[in-house]
Amino acid sequence: MRNQGIGSWPARRARMTPDRVALSYAGRHHTYRDLTERVNRLARGLDVRRGERIAFLGSNQPAMVETFFAAGLLGAVFVPLNTRLTVPELRFILEDAEPARLVLGAERDGAGLPGRHVPAAAYEDLLASGSPEPLDEPVGQDDLCLIMYTSGTTGRPKGAVLTHANLTWNTVNLLVDVPLAHDEVVLVSAPLFHIAALAQTLIPGVLKGARVILEPGFDVERTFDLIESERVTVTFGVPSMFGRLARSPRWAGADLSSLRHLLCGGAPVPEPLIRTYQERGLTFLQGYGMTEAAPGALFLGAEHSVAKAGTAGVPCFFSDVRLVAPDGSPAGPGEPGELYVQGPNVMPGYWRRPEESAKVLSGDGWFRSGDVGTADADGFVRISDRIIDMYISGGENVYPAEVESALYEHAAVGECAVIGVPDERWGEVGKALVVLRTGASVAADDLLRHLDGRLARFKVPKHLEFVAELPRNAAGKLLKAPLRKLYGGG
Repeated sequence: MRNQGIGSWPARRARMTPDRVALSYAGRHHTYRDLTERVNRLARGLDVRRGERIAFLGSNQPAMVETFFAAGLLGAVFVPLNTRLTVPELRFILEDAEPARLVLGAERDGAGLPGRHVPAAAYEDLLASGSPEPLDEPVGQDDLCLIMYTSGTTGRPKGAVLTHANLTWNTVNLLVDVPLAHDEVVLVSAPLFHIAALAQTLIPGVLKGARVILEPGFDVERTFDLIESERVTVTFGVPSMFGRLARSPRWAGADLSSLRHLLCGGAPVPEPLIRTYQERGLTFLQGYGMTEAAPGALFLGAEHSVAKAGTAGVPCFFSDVRLVAPDGSPAGPGEPGELYVQGPNVMPGYWRRPEESAKVLSGDGWFRSGDVGTADADGFVRISDRIIDMYISGGENVYPAEVESALYEHAAVGECAVIGVPDERWGEVGKALVVLRTGASVAADDLLRHLDGRLARFKVPKHLEFVAELPRNAAGKLLKAPLRKLYGGG
């Protein structure tokens, strides 16, 4: 094949296991032969040239997977869109990426959005119009594959550009640490418009010839049902998703015997949650990454999951990570530092943002993450927090993730977030926002006393407020910016 990129992977897998089920969705199943034919038809029907962008707006569904691989076949660039964004936010991204086609999922109508639309009602007709004959454009590893827009927590969204090589090397990194077999049943309920679900579950799953179950969203009851009935072996989630499963009344009696690998990332994992899963004989294969690294940077393998619980592990096989102190010197063991990442999985830059790219990418390819971590004497890195989330109280740095982890040790706490708020004496102090477990009751003062002895006094929040819910993005990641806006006045 002349196509050395990700777009050729369905065909490469189909020539090995054509009759194995590739995708399951809403009771329908497509084999790898089916997937390859549909991707070929779509690529020919889209009428898109090499280097142009193809956007997709919709939840997890076969059309999204097919559009991704069809873009790769054409040498075009796939742009997945976050379904939770408003029309003005989506319009900004579309005007920035300038896709030649916008493919719409079954639940979207595209009203108010620019560009040439492929509505869901016309999707199957478009496939039927395209020839099933193999398409083999010369696509190289360094060609652009994907533009994935960051959540914009520090301003307007930026499109992280990932090449076919970035995604390929990330897959290799993952398979070094996670021994996926050929008979895996991979449940994908985290949104594919975020990098972890796409690059840590779908793409490796296709490489190995797994059966991938696509779910339009995460639902606790549905997840338990699928694990039991479909004998799911692999799934990915952010900590809040796994926390909801563990708090369910079905947790204690659920049949989880088929599960082999639980991949967790997107935020620091509270140690009490890790222990809850360990008590069921399940191991979190957690790590740390970012869109700009496709995404894997650190990984905690199963053999160290107990002894090094709470850390994000060590650098992935083909990635390098270093911790840099505020003065630019290397951070020693136990000293906090900003994480820098380098490797063949690191993006070449942001789409049409040379100035923004230069701020985070050094001349020799090191990416500044904006995240803070500390390494122990063995090199295992514990993620403290985003630099932007850190606050300084009385001259001491406080990392909210550490405080949140201690709060989670209280049985009444379902979810929590800690932010810094102004204080006349200390400059800033902590404020905890807490969602109680269903049926639980506890006084704010009792929760704060729970932290005494667990944390240094300057880390204990001076304020605590109970709230009904915490804002999260579509991937379940906690959004601190809205909390600071609502509650940051002290």
